[in-house]
Amino acid sequence: MIEKYQSHKADSGSPAVQIVLLSEQIEDLGNHLNKHGKDNSSRLGLLKIIGKRRRLLDYLNKENPDVYSKIISDLKLRK
Repeated sequence: MIEKYQSHKADSGSPAVQIVLLSEQIEDLGNHLNKHGKDNSSRLGLLKIIGKRRRLLDYLNKENPDVYSKIISDLKLRK
């Protein structure tokens, strides 16, 4: 999915690509926490990553609403 939002081959810093990468990390940490429910340090890390993704989504919505709506639908996120 990263290739879909890259502006060039080595693009890893654009907001769209960062959102996709953070979404993958969130999914992995969510699966980890389903198995290890008392792992509070991972839970705090997950909350930080979710906040970072939210800020990037807000920025992307402000700067490029078309890409924002496309990412929301592709990743099946709530607005």
